[in-house]
Amino acid sequence: MADVAALADVSTATVSRVLTNRPGVGDATRQRVLGAVERLGYRPNAVARSLRVDTTHTLGLVIGDIENPFFTELARAVEDAASAHGYSLILGNADEDAARQERYVEVLLNRRVDGLLVVPAVAQSDAIGLAVRQHAPIVFVDRELPGIDVPVVRSDGRAAMRELVQHLLGLGHRRIALISGPEQASTGMERLAAFRETLGVAGVPLPVAYMRHGDFQEASGETEMTALLALAEPPSAVIAADNLMALGALRVIRGHGLRIPDDIALASFDDSPWFELLDPPLTAIAQPTKEIGALAVTTLLELMDRHTAPSRMLACRLMARASCGEQRRSTERGK
Repeated sequence: MADVAALADVSTATVSRVLTNRPGVGDATRQRVLGAVERLGYRPNAVARSLRVDTTHTLGLVIGDIENPFFTELARAVEDAASAHGYSLILGNADEDAARQERYVEVLLNRRVDGLLVVPAVAQSDAIGLAVRQHAPIVFVDRELPGIDVPVVRSDGRAAMRELVQHLLGLGHRRIALISGPEQASTGMERLAAFRETLGVAGVPLPVAYMRHGDFQEASGETEMTALLALAEPPSAVIAADNLMALGALRVIRGHGLRIPDDIALASFDDSPWFELLDPPLTAIAQPTKEIGALAVTTLLELMDRHTAPSRMLACRLMARASCGEQRRSTERGK
């Protein structure tokens, strides 16, 4: 800034006013300063400036897995909402790994992001716990961490899983299995609990072998679906607790030469654009991902401004298609 001021023959205060677009500088002086800026290739240091004005106009987002369509859409929604409010976004992909999540949280806070959105990949986090105690603005998205009191923006997974199980029961299924997410993820625990409760209320038995734990990755969907098909009495319907595990399960079903839904039904928690293009189209729970992302940014900005913000929960939607016997049941009723 001193070099710019010397070349333009003005004070550093004048350079600052021009760069921050404040009034009190004549047009000729402003043009002289901007010309000096261009000639010197000067770029303001955002981090250094943040030490003075206490803002960088950046937000951080740490997601679970960039290859998961849910998180890809979520990141886009967060970026769009942040940009609309004049903020840039720095993205970190934890890849559902605790150590990577901790590193990203520390790096983003050290870079002085104004606020942080996190999809927790673990059951506990020292880095996040410390940041919250130091009053860093943090909002959880999609998942929560026990013992850490920050706003959470997510969908109502319990109600959605309950609706999906009731849908399968209504189609006549009684041997229903679940490929759940990791036990340390709040979404995995919530969906498993709702699955068990709904079957219990309906009086439908649930063998232990029908409850499988994946990790929200495609390979675990393959592994757990293979184990289910190897049972002496395989399930008549399987719910995969996210779209990547549903893809893995689908690959195994097709590899065994089985027909959906004649031989086995398959449904997914998390919809995907290509699910409706399958033959048959896949029944799924659609989360309001774009709305979650936008509302997460709104909640974070509110927290940054007022030092308090409420948690928010959005409803999901059941996309009943044809992979669980829906069309067959409709035909039977028509008869």
